[in-house]
Amino acid sequence: MSWGVTLIRARRFADARGWFEESWSADRLAALGLDHGFVQDNLSLSHAPGTVRGLHFQRSPHAQAKLVRCITGAVFDVVVDLRAGSPTFGRALTVTLDAEAGDQLYVPVGFAHGFMTQKPETRVAYRVSAPYAPVAEGGLAWDDPALGVDWPDAGPPVLSDRDKTWPRLADADAPFAYDGVPMALRVVE
Repeated sequence: MSWGVTLIRARRFADARGWFEESWSADRLAALGLDHGFVQDNLSLSHAPGTVRGLHFQRSPHAQAKLVRCITGAVFDVVVDLRAGSPTFGRALTVTLDAEAGDQLYVPVGFAHGFMTQKPETRVAYRVSAPYAPVAEGGLAWDDPALGVDWPDAGPPVLSDRDKTWPRLADADAPFAYDGVPMALRVVE
């Protein structure tokens, strides 16, 4: 059974040189019930604070689980429940991911995902369980008040032309079925 949205705390081993961490382990994820056979790694660079990427998802049969981490800078990360029949449909969870802490966010299938950069030259790496499929692409308007997201003031929002066109929740479809796992942020060490 999947644990749902999960914040995975970094395990860092520090000494006088700096620190070392195991940034990804198939065995550790499997032990947490988060094994999805990740198939692709993505990396984004956002120059300006206030850059918004999302809120994105892919429909079945190309739906993606994601493992997201910030490797330079910081992001305000948002996950929105899009599972029809879920008691938390349309609600959002938010966390801050930053390079200093090194935490990762696991986003299961059934959720839209996006982020706003908090610092200049922010890089975000994410591992996905299915390759990008343009025919399955979907999204939500990042600033839809119905989502109840209190976005930080990191500077003027910078969005792609595509991200400016996503529908509001009321006009979007609910492309996923509720799997019985309540939306809650679980934190594991």
